[in-house]
Amino acid sequence: MAVVFTLFFSLVCFLQLAIRTYAAALTTSIGPNERLCFYADVDKAGEKIGFYFAVQSGGSFDIDFEVKDPNEKVVLDGKRERQGDYVFTANTVGEYSFCFENDMSTLTEKLVDFDIMVESEPRREPSAKPGQIADQTSALEESIFRLNGMLINIKRTQKYFHTRENRGFDIVKSTKNRMFWYTVFESLAVIGMAVVQVYVLQTFFTKTGRRYKV
Repeated sequence: MAVVFTLFFSLVCFLQLAIRTYAAALTTSIGPNERLCFYADVDKAGEKIGFYFAVQSGGSFDIDFEVKDPNEKVVLDGKRERQGDYVFTANTVGEYSFCFENDMSTLTEKLVDFDIMVESEPRREPSAKPGQIADQTSALEESIFRLNGMLINIKRTQKYFHTRENRGFDIVKSTKNRMFWYTVFESLAVIGMAVVQVYVLQTFFTKTGRRYKV
């Protein structure tokens, strides 16, 4: 019976963690001189908001961002940031805006991967029945919170390597295009020099002198 109760309690704790977390991971493209905003609702004051973004491709991999609360007060902002990972407390109930702006680019499109997470911190309540079962549930609860923290760290590490991979691929693609056009221009230059050399040699061996009668 104690084992069944322990398993049931662990399932309830896991569902509470899952229910109290609302996340949205998206990837969007932002054109030159374009501003895009996304929104997240906060139901009660004191909730935690996690905001992560990383520029995957485009230009120097930088973007301007701005986070505002429902009263249009700036909570976070940055200029020419390549990536960021922030957590702040929402003290005002309502709709929070998360905006990206690509003002520094006139031709380059930026690809941004971002994640907005709104979560309520679960509170640990003491068990109504003290004893061995309470000790087991408390230890199990601690294990669940540790696993949750480890999963969050793994998720951040995956995001980091995902960003590195996308940026490396974009650099390789850009280098490939530059090498292609450099080869084209080099070939045209060699052909042009060959034509000029042939023309110069023809002018050396062509008889164009005048004849004078004495």
